[in-house]
Amino acid sequence: MSDADLTSEANLLTEPRLVSETGLAARIGAIAAPVLEGLGYRLVRVRISGADGCTVQIMAERPDGTMSIEDCEAASRALSPVLDVADPVPSAYRLELSSPGLDRPLVRRSDFERGVGQVVKIEMAVPVEGRKRFRGTIAAVGEDAVTIAGEGSDPDAVLAMSDMAEARLVLTDKLIANALRKGKAQMRGDIEAAPPQPAADNDNRARKRARNANPGRPNGAAPHEGD
Repeated sequence: MSDADLTSEANLLTEPRLVSETGLAARIGAIAAPVLEGLGYRLVRVRISGADGCTVQIMAERPDGTMSIEDCEAASRALSPVLDVADPVPSAYRLELSSPGLDRPLVRRSDFERGVGQVVKIEMAVPVEGRKRFRGTIAAVGEDAVTIAGEGSDPDAVLAMSDMAEARLVLTDKLIANALRKGKAQMRGDIEAAPPQPAADNDNRARKRARNANPGRPNGAAPHEGD
């Protein structure tokens, strides 16, 4: 890899997220981001759900957009003890590491640039002309805003990235075809790319509540179901 390639990769690794979380998810993201960066990954998104107990999903990727199952496992092993020490979640939870996938969230300027010509769904945190939800094709990406070509009778819209609550690609035939072309090119050795991989799960149940209830258990040990 040339010096220019190394510089470009380093810049992508430290590129700031312009679309980010709030509340507890933001606190977890602040803890996870530097750990991931130290491993050569970058944080994409943190999401907390209450289905089947509490799940903390952390989505990450390499600067080139790839994330293998081995990468997910390595990130999970590194993040689990750090989150145990920081203890941002007040109850038992499951940690899940995953790749962004084809219909990925767009959180950085480079994400939107790669997505030019693709269909995107955007929900704004700050309304634009009374609207919060937009769907259309990414037509252009500026310094801090994205131009969306509206579908049907919807007008074009210029949306500030920092005012977005969520943005993600829509799974279309065009998006799938592009992914297939990249996969074939990878097999020929023309580019480095990889399809989305399954998530890596890690049960984090040694929370403050569990440790207090079981003072004899070493920190970091996971209590059995029913403890």
